[in-house]
Amino acid sequence: MTAPTAVLREMRWWDIEPVLALEHELFPDDAWSAGMFWSELAHARGPQATRRYVVAELPSDSGSAAGGTGRIVGYAGLAAAGDLGDVQTIAAAKDQWGTGLGARLLTELLRAATAFECAEVLLEVRVDNTRAQRLYERFGFEPIGFRRGYYQPGNVDALVMRLTDPAHTKTEHPENSEHTESSESNG
Repeated sequence: MTAPTAVLREMRWWDIEPVLALEHELFPDDAWSAGMFWSELAHARGPQATRRYVVAELPSDSGSAAGGTGRIVGYAGLAAAGDLGDVQTIAAAKDQWGTGLGARLLTELLRAATAFECAEVLLEVRVDNTRAQRLYERFGFEPIGFRRGYYQPGNVDALVMRLTDPAHTKTEHPENSEHTESSESNG
């Protein structure tokens, strides 16, 4: 019997609590707050939307379909401003590493960037997160600089990466996809 595949769907307010639990498990030192997620979701719906947030949900053990009843095993978000997209966050539960979930989440964000008519997409990734860097490189992101001490309180540098023309990006689903928190910002 094969393991169930996570279903990607729009993140809603009722997902904040399980997303926060996963966030604190994966990023105990620099986890986002509930307020940060609320603020992002406030810009994710309606005709003036500038954000796209998704969750990856495994169906519940009872066999019911995903859609609010299963376990959240990943999440991702993108902000758009003009023709620029910015990956705000992307993460997968540790038991999902190597399943392709990271690539699926990133593919969804790049679809959103295309829908927002972004000409390029930026992201920040911890310099010590080589797994995530390899994932981004497979999607065509290239390093363009550093932000010293970006991740606090650990004072870890961020590598800034850019993807031009996300609409024409090769978005295969390579095996051994990664986990990352692309952008942690406190303001």
